[in-house]
Amino acid sequence: MSSRGRLVVDAPLVRTTLDPVSRVANARHAPLWRDRTFGTYWIAQSLSAAGDSFAYLAVPLLVLQATGSVAQMGLLTAVAGAASVVAGVFGGVLVDRYDRRTLMIAADLTRLVLYGLVPLAWLAGPQVWLLFVVLPICEAAGMVFQVAAVTAVRNLVDRDRITEANGRLQATFAATAVLGPLLAGVVSARFGPAVAIAVNAGSFALSAAGLWLIRLRPVEVDDAADATALRQRPLAEFLAGARFLWRQPVLRALTVLLSVFIFLTYGFTDVLIYHVTHDLGGSEGTVGTVLGVAALGTVAGALLVAPLRRRRGFGVTWISAHTVCGCAVVGVGAATSVPAVTALTAVYLCCLSIGGICSMSLRQEITPDHLLGRVTSAFWSIHYSLGPAGAAVLTWSAGRYGVQAVTLVAGAGCLLVAIGGLFTPIRRAGAELAASRSGLRAAPAGGNLSG
Repeated sequence: MSSRGRLVVDAPLVRTTLDPVSRVANARHAPLWRDRTFGTYWIAQSLSAAGDSFAYLAVPLLVLQATGSVAQMGLLTAVAGAASVVAGVFGGVLVDRYDRRTLMIAADLTRLVLYGLVPLAWLAGPQVWLLFVVLPICEAAGMVFQVAAVTAVRNLVDRDRITEANGRLQATFAATAVLGPLLAGVVSARFGPAVAIAVNAGSFALSAAGLWLIRLRPVEVDDAADATALRQRPLAEFLAGARFLWRQPVLRALTVLLSVFIFLTYGFTDVLIYHVTHDLGGSEGTVGTVLGVAALGTVAGALLVAPLRRRRGFGVTWISAHTVCGCAVVGVGAATSVPAVTALTAVYLCCLSIGGICSMSLRQEITPDHLLGRVTSAFWSIHYSLGPAGAAVLTWSAGRYGVQAVTLVAGAGCLLVAIGGLFTPIRRAGAELAASRSGLRAAPAGGNLSG
């Protein structure tokens, strides 16, 4: 998943002996699964996602098993989230400066080694302190990986297929996440959560191997000169991404609203696990079943997002998705049975998937290629900056005041975020972006793309 791709049908200055118009037309109409480069990347990341879902469940269970404290779970989430935010500040500059595939492979290998230390250390007994060392570093590496992965989609498929590609990737990730937590719950109950983390460590080796086999299309020729010039000014490189966000009205509004949304929901998974185990008396296997079945919602959202956005537009789709998210969060805390919690979590994840893919695809579509890494890292760094504090507050409040009260407040806040979208350029984003899309390709770095 890196530069100089095998498939360069989208590069306008590439010369071939075949009819270039025919090649581009055939590539755009061929199913994505027939694209060898995209298919290899798709499989590699799906395997990684399947293993990742083990850690998604196993790390909170390790902490809860060793300490019995939901506040400790939240503290670990907060510390790891803070490391992720710090890495995001520099991640975009790295991704735009260096080979994206190489960075992703390095991030995978880093996480392979560090996560592999956890089950080895646990042989001598619970070592909670080690998680506070390993998880922040792994989250920082994961942030660099995610920034590179998002920017790489632009170099894997044509621009008009970005939403489709993101939908396919997220649907497959979610499909593997259905089986992952189910197996993680079984493995954790039978062998302990530390063994589940060992499985996750192995998955990064598979991901790195898959990335080694592929190449990305080169950065667009028109953007290369600007990118070379900016390399002499590291601080200006990062600020270029932030300026682009600020000057683009839709992205500016998304950044502000999602910052609030992340503060309210960053600790949701910890609260959900606590609710199932503490309030509803569920076992580790029960938690795995809840998360696995609920992940079907993410699959549904990933498959629905492209047709919904085509028919309803970006604004209506994004606002509606976050409205339903808020209602689902309130419902999870009020639910008194495991099936009800599972169903409501599935609804939440479905709409979270729809909203997330919408905003990610929008950034990829309207951001110049040489700025995409910095814009992505600035976007994530800003709106995830409140996440660690939110996780700490949410989990502490759940332990002190109960899950129902906390989810009521968090859900109401999510509804306010959706309502806020009605009073920003987000509401009209679909029509404006469609009208201006023909002029976006040549937009200057940091330019105003308000349409």
